[in-house]
Amino acid sequence: MSQSAATPAADQKQLLAEHYDEFRRVARGVLNGDAQALQLQPTDLAHAAAIKIFSLNRIDLQGRTHFLSLSARIMRQILMDEVRRVRAAKRQAPPVTTFWPGEENAALDLEALDAALSKLESIDADRARLVEQRFFAGLTIEEIAAAEGKSESTLKRQWRAARAWLIHELEQR
Repeated sequence: MSQSAATPAADQKQLLAEHYDEFRRVARGVLNGDAQALQLQPTDLAHAAAIKIFSLNRIDLQGRTHFLSLSARIMRQILMDEVRRVRAAKRQAPPVTTFWPGEENAALDLEALDAALSKLESIDADRARLVEQRFFAGLTIEEIAAAEGKSESTLKRQWRAARAWLIHELEQR
């Protein structure tokens, strides 16, 4: 994104307008049938994330990938708040059947994923961010490589390692 006289809020609004359909697609993918259990629709998730992004008026967005990466972190926070709210109301976790990018649907507990991802952040923040970008923002390895100036082969290797670590961690729960 070129630096212009536009304000960060104007940049955020422009990015959201340009990528709103993709933003909603990511929200739909993250929820993937769990909207009923979580009482949260993809549009609601997209709107809640957009509101939070607009409240971050000091963020200097560096284009589409940075915007979607930030959106991924915010969607993760919103989802976890909703999972915790539902769990507290029912004293149990809602059934969650979300996805790993590019694979068949597989059962996955979002709260367990969040805990494992937080643990991975303390071990390797780059790999945790990569998982967040792939899982919550739906970004491809190619998009992340271009945005971060890393080679695709390095990111593919990091993705495989992070995914294997998370799967192992989730199986231990």
